Amino acid sequence: MMIRPAELAAIKAGTVDLAFRRWARPRVVVGTRMRTAVGVLEVTSVERAGRITAEDARRAGAPSLAALRRALAARADEPAWRIGLVWAGPDPREALRESVPDAGEIEEINARLDRLDQASSYGVWTRETLDLIDLNPTVRAPDLAARVGRETADFKKDVRKLKELGLTESLDIGYLLSPRGQAVVDAGLATPRERAPRPTGTPLPRIGAPATRALRAEGLTTLEQVAGRTEAELAALHGVGPLAIGRLRDALDERGLAFAQEDRNA
Repeated sequence: MMIRPAELAAIKAGTVDLAFRRWARPRVVVGTRMRTAVGVLEVTSVERAGRITAEDARRAGAPSLAALRRALAARADEPAWRIGLVWAGPDPREALRESVPDAGEIEEINARLDRLDQASSYGVWTRETLDLIDLNPTVRAPDLAARVGRETADFKKDVRKLKELGLTESLDIGYLLSPRGQAVVDAGLATPRERAPRPTGTPLPRIGAPATRALRAEGLTTLEQVAGRTEAELAALHGVGPLAIGRLRDALDERGLAFAQEDRNA
C-alpha cells in the first residue's frame, strides 16, 4: 500500500488517520503492519466506503472532498475502500542497526548469512555484498551491482535481506553498513577496518537523489547542518525543489529546529 511522504508524516503526527483506495479486493487486513519512512503504520479498520464526507477527506489528508473524489475517479469499476491507519512506533530495524552484537550473536548472524548464500541461485553473495557496501558507502545501487556483474533489481533485493538483519541502511543514494554490520564484517578480518567517522547528528529525511546530491556537495548531511542555512539558500541549490524543502521543513519542525532566518540587513 503506497502512501505519499506528506501523508506518512501526517499519520505519524496524528492529523491523518484514514486512506481511501480503489481495489478489486482489500490488500490489507485489520492488524496489518507496514514499515515506512516514518516508522511502522498499523491498519485499524478496512471497510467498503459508502458515502464519503468532507470530514473523511480531512482525515485522509485531502485538500478537499472534491479532490478526494477526483483521486478516486480512476478505476471507478472497482470498489472504494476506507482504511483506518495509526502510527505504531519506530521501525524496529533502527534499534537493531545500532545494536553491536557480541561473539555469540555474530555466530548466529553468520549462520543466517550462510543460509542465505546456500538458498541463492546467484551463489555466495552475502559477505561480498557487505564488503562492497563497506568499501563504497553512499554509491548508487546500479553502480555497485555493475561492479559485481549483477542486475540492479536482484542486487537491491538481496541488500534488503541484509537490511532485515540490521546490517545495512538505505540512503537516498546508496547504502551504509550499520554499526551492527560493521561489527560482523570486522569479526571476519584480521584487524578491524579503518573507516571514516559516521556522521553525528540527525540524518536527513528521504528527499530524493537530486536533492541529496546537492546537499552533500555543500557538506550538509544532517538536519542540524541544514538548520544553519536559510530556506532560500537551500532552494537555490540545483536539485532542491519544493518537495525536498517541504520534507526538510517537516523534519526540522519535528525536532524543534528550523531553517536559519534571512538577514534582512544584508
